[in-house]
Amino acid sequence: MEKTTVSFPGLGIGEFSVDPVAFRFNPFGLFESPIEVRWYGIIICLGMILACVYVYLRARQIGLTLDDVLDIALFIIPCGVIGARLYYVIMKPEIFKTFYDVIAIWEGGLAIYGGVIGGGIALLIVSKLKKLKVGQIFDMVAPAVMIGQILGRWGNFFNGEAHGTETDIFCRMGLFEGGEMIFVHPTFLYESLWNLLGFILINAFWKKKKFDWQIFLEYISWYGFGRMFIEGLRTDSLYLGPWRVSQLVGFFCFVIGVSVMIFLFVKSRKYHDAETVEYAGVYSRLTRKTEQKRKVTEEEEEKIIGAIIKKEANEDGDDEDDGDDADEDGKEDVKEDVKEEDEEDVFESVARRISETDENKNGGGGLN
Repeated sequence: MEKTTVSFPGLGIGEFSVDPVAFRFNPFGLFESPIEVRWYGIIICLGMILACVYVYLRARQIGLTLDDVLDIALFIIPCGVIGARLYYVIMKPEIFKTFYDVIAIWEGGLAIYGGVIGGGIALLIVSKLKKLKVGQIFDMVAPAVMIGQILGRWGNFFNGEAHGTETDIFCRMGLFEGGEMIFVHPTFLYESLWNLLGFILINAFWKKKKFDWQIFLEYISWYGFGRMFIEGLRTDSLYLGPWRVSQLVGFFCFVIGVSVMIFLFVKSRKYHDAETVEYAGVYSRLTRKTEQKRKVTEEEEEKIIGAIIKKEANEDGDDEDDGDDADEDGKEDVKEDVKEEDEEDVFESVARRISETDENKNGGGGLN
């Protein structure tokens, strides 16, 4: 692949050459020609690494370990790459003549929707095998996919691909093709910035998440909506009959994502309201029981005090027999009016306090 001459005149950036090959090396002269390491591959690998770091940081918040993250990464990364390549090969079989052409992903040709499908299937299987909450795991991984897309589109830039039709827009990209400089939509840039904005918004409002699958649905809705329009500007779209495949998929992702999100939001709202009503009912019942117990306790205290007063009054009177009768009547009143389960405790309390009063009267430290 040869160098590409590009420019961004509307942004004040003149012509410069872009080499898709980052560097070449031939260890110990073992190969006839040097091994080429392309920017596309480096950028894709960098995106994978940053995506894994992001997933690890999110995983810690839900109690997952580094081993869990590694298990997820070891499955979804290769499955995502295979899915992205197969999707592209199936949609554009005429350009692949040999098996080498099929596996040469360093030359470009990865379809993000295929990557999401392949990686999603692997993620579902791993989550089930490890008995993790599937919706929670998909929410954790979805923004990480956006990191890969943000960076991955710059791999398209170094390959001089994934650009749009000719335009005179202020951010137009000059591209030297067919012996002349043409100015086109930098669709790789549009999509990279669109995903960056989506990534920022999703993470900014993460704490307002109401249910599992919400972040994943926000991702496919956001990306689908943007891709639906950006794809219409591109010159290298994959077609299914007269239809641009990525545009159709983007449309359905947006419609289905938003519809399911609204449904789950309403469902979670109803569940929350039902919980609130149930809590209010339980709280009301507990409050009533507490109030009833408080009233019973106050009545017990009043009767105890009344019994003690009667006892003291009778002891100070002239008629000792009548005092004894009044004392016994006071005790019986306390016992009859208290709840059955508390009768013995209250009676013992009355007897103890009466006994203490007798001791104070007979001792030297009491009030006369």
